Amino acid sequence: MSSLLGAQEIREIADRLDLHPTKKLGQNFVIDANTCRKIVKVAEVKPGDVALEIGPGLGSLTLALLEVASHVIAIEVDHRLASELPVTIERHGFSKTALTLIHRDALEIEQLPLAPNVLVANLPYNISVPVLLRFLELFPSITSGVVMVQSEVAERLAAKPGNKEYGSPSAKAAWWADLHLAGSVSRSIFWPVPNVDSSLVAFTRHAPLGDENLRARTFALIDAAFGKRRKMIRSALSDYLDEEAIARAGIDPSLRGEVLTVLDFMALAREVR
Repeated sequence: MSSLLGAQEIREIADRLDLHPTKKLGQNFVIDANTCRKIVKVAEVKPGDVALEIGPGLGSLTLALLEVASHVIAIEVDHRLASELPVTIERHGFSKTALTLIHRDALEIEQLPLAPNVLVANLPYNISVPVLLRFLELFPSITSGVVMVQSEVAERLAAKPGNKEYGSPSAKAAWWADLHLAGSVSRSIFWPVPNVDSSLVAFTRHAPLGDENLRARTFALIDAAFGKRRKMIRSALSDYLDEEAIARAGIDPSLRGEVLTVLDFMALAREVR
């Protein structure tokens, strides 16, 4: 088994790059090799897989992915980190041909040179939800994955209807995939140590619920319902549906959005004219 990055080497690379992790970019680098291998194992990455990693940073998780997957696509916005990553993987015994590096903002990506089937990433807390939703939407070849995110975000993503954490991110993510919490991660495995806890969220894509037109209408209703989450849906969705239309969808107009599944929102969306 190859060696992975440890705390000392990570700090040496950062010093050489004159890198000072910034809160703006959500840069908290994983310094524990066992955690990286655990994430890859939880994601069930297999030989032959094409793994997508968003924000590889100094390469801790990238190396763990390369131990198993046949290829890794890494998207990195920081030019210093993007330049150093191929050097790091070669130093650890991997061929640069096993890595496709994309130096861009993940929120600007619209296509990829290869079709990844698994997403494994340590996502910065400030962009974690929009990045995950965007890649589930744009790249149907991604059938499963694990993301490490701030615990508060993880609970929202994996929440089910009726749970106080259930909201727009939960309902929207459920359009594409089944999600569940897959473990917590100690703050001590990061450098610098963050002031928030992190957790793993695993997902498995399911069959499409509908076409793009229906998805857009469904998401508009989700946004409206959770924008006024204390209101009954007869009030929260009044710009889109009257009570008769809500009833035709088989939904009680006195309910609140927090108890509706994505299938309920889809049923309501079918009544939007």
